[in-house]
Amino acid sequence: MESGGETVTQKQQWSVEDRVFRMYNLFANIPPIAQTTMLELQRDEHIKYLNEGLKQLGPSFVVLDSSRPWICYWIIHSMALLGEPLDYQLENNAIDFLNRCQDPDGGFGGGPGQASSIIWQHELMPHLATTYAAVNSIVTLGGQIALSSINRMHDAGEIDVRACYTAISVASILNILDDELVRGVGNFILSCQTYEGGIAGEPGSEAHGGYTFCGLATMILINEGNLLDLAGLIDWVVFRQGVECGFQGRVNKLVDGCYSFWQGGVLALLQRIDLVTGECLPLFDSGEEDSPGNSTSEGEDTDGTSSEADKTCHFKNGDKQDASCSVNYTSSSHTRSLGNVEMEPLFHSLALQQYILLCSQINFREEFIDYLKLSGYAAWTFVLENGGFRDKPGKPRDFYHTCYCLSGLSVCQHSCSKDYDSPPVPKEVLGPYSNLLEPVNPLYNIVLNQYREAREFFSRS
Repeated sequence: MESGGETVTQKQQWSVEDRVFRMYNLFANIPPIAQTTMLELQRDEHIKYLNEGLKQLGPSFVVLDSSRPWICYWIIHSMALLGEPLDYQLENNAIDFLNRCQDPDGGFGGGPGQASSIIWQHELMPHLATTYAAVNSIVTLGGQIALSSINRMHDAGEIDVRACYTAISVASILNILDDELVRGVGNFILSCQTYEGGIAGEPGSEAHGGYTFCGLATMILINEGNLLDLAGLIDWVVFRQGVECGFQGRVNKLVDGCYSFWQGGVLALLQRIDLVTGECLPLFDSGEEDSPGNSTSEGEDTDGTSSEADKTCHFKNGDKQDASCSVNYTSSSHTRSLGNVEMEPLFHSLALQQYILLCSQINFREEFIDYLKLSGYAAWTFVLENGGFRDKPGKPRDFYHTCYCLSGLSVCQHSCSKDYDSPPVPKEVLGPYSNLLEPVNPLYNIVLNQYREAREFFSRS
């Protein structure tokens, strides 16, 4: 506790709120044309940033940790979300790189197998996490050559909720999920659900957004999702969306753009569970129709020219309270029934899109904010910083946050679609409709078309 009574955590929270609310208040007081520009997804800059990352995947690609297949996945998945096909040479380089990470006995390590230095031995060993990243990368690349390169053998590994998810997810997408692999997994994950409702990495630990996603997705994949305390889980997750409009990963922690997917994905799974599994959990009313608000009525304006500020939950008068996000539990474009309790909107989709686009997207340099205020916006311009997404204002961009911010943005945009083949109506997409990303299957976080191709491919063998 500091001498003035404030804790370090409180000071950090206030600092983040100040940065975020400055951004929102700036937005609230600029001309509509500038608002539209500010909310635009900077596709070309993001693609350029991601392509530069992929060029590192040649024979000399060296990172001093075991995250190289992860970097590959973060970049390739981001490109797929943006609907951008890979350059032929870059795609071949990626396939070659991932093949060299594959162990002859199955699984993927953190780097190419031909490395001989003792320093690299640990990361060259097959690991569930890197196997998940590599398989998802290959599935996203798609095609006969890439998909047939996977050796579908599997063996035992580490034990925590993330390990359960990566193992079950990989086995499911490759069509090698069996009773032996599933045995005991459900009971272990149940033992990790805390009194708060979220899921921890192991029994007795604190509930965490990443582990909660992994736990729920695993339970759905093994057809045991109904055994979880779903009402408690929903309560825990929805209250992780804070005044900044984004999600935090744990109670009393700072907002972070990556949880746009980890927490938003949990709610997307619960909200659209019939679409990702083909059936509803027993606790869900499978006969309820989607709200009429999900379809575009005849004559509805679809040109995306309505005031962007009118779509959001704040932007009033520019004060801190009004610039914050409060989840609206009483008006929803998508509802379902949980037992006898009606589920209202599980999270504020437009507010989360707002955080991603205004606070996580690298779309202009923050040091220009005060200048723009003083200039009265007469010289309104955004200085792009080469694309990418970040944790929060004041943090640098990276491929990890780019991947999961884009994944979360896709989940938001498609959260109220009648089905995955029906594009969302314009009012569900914050900013210009050109911001629309490809839909994902949230169980695997793989773009839907690539998931379908892989499922068909592996079901034949």
